[in-house]
Amino acid sequence: MPSRRILLLLTTVLFVTTGIPEARAGLFDDDEAREQVQKLSKQLDEWVDTVTKAQIDLISQVQALREENAKLRGQIELLTFELDAEEKRQQDFYLDLDTRLRKFEPQSIDSPETPDAGKKPPETAESHDYETALKLFQDGKLKEAARALESFGKHYPKSSLLPDARYWLGNAYYSLNNCKRSIETHKQFAAKWPKHVKSSDAILSVATCQQELGDEKNARTTLEALLNQYPSSSAAATAKQRLNP
Repeated sequence: MPSRRILLLLTTVLFVTTGIPEARAGLFDDDEAREQVQKLSKQLDEWVDTVTKAQIDLISQVQALREENAKLRGQIELLTFELDAEEKRQQDFYLDLDTRLRKFEPQSIDSPETPDAGKKPPETAESHDYETALKLFQDGKLKEAARALESFGKHYPKSSLLPDARYWLGNAYYSLNNCKRSIETHKQFAAKWPKHVKSSDAILSVATCQQELGDEKNARTTLEALLNQYPSSSAAATAKQRLNP
């Protein structure tokens, strides 16, 4: 061990440099002892060189790791930004699609007449509350959106907008990383309104949450059910890809 070598060297030097004339003279009269000191000195120099080189290598490795860590951190930040942007684009797309689809929904039987073409129908309290909840979701205020959508269901249990509100509630829970509530809400939505245009997407969301929770068995069962129930939907095409990667 290097420490033992150093101790031996220091002990030898101590004897060499002490003020005891007899010991000092005797040591240097001894060629073998002198040779041993030189040998130990050489070994010490080699050991110092080795340690110094190892320290330099270690410093270089630490610096390289720091640079790699900084690079990875930058990549993670970029990916996070791109993911957030993609989620925002997806929310905007679905909300725009939701608005377009509702234009094709039949007017309520309680409406006294069909509005003139191009004329915006008067806004009701329930449509206002629904649009407000969707705006919160679109703006990324997910907790507020979830509360607003829950409240909408309690205040307007017979509204024609209730299915859409429940669907977006399931999405809000998913965006909040609450897969348990998202699965529960989307299952209820798909079971109660199986012919709704978003039912297949809701079932796909259930499977997505199950996969994220590590429940591969039930996720596969859900995807297979989606294929059987909505074979022509775009969600079914995604389900097929997941089942046969």
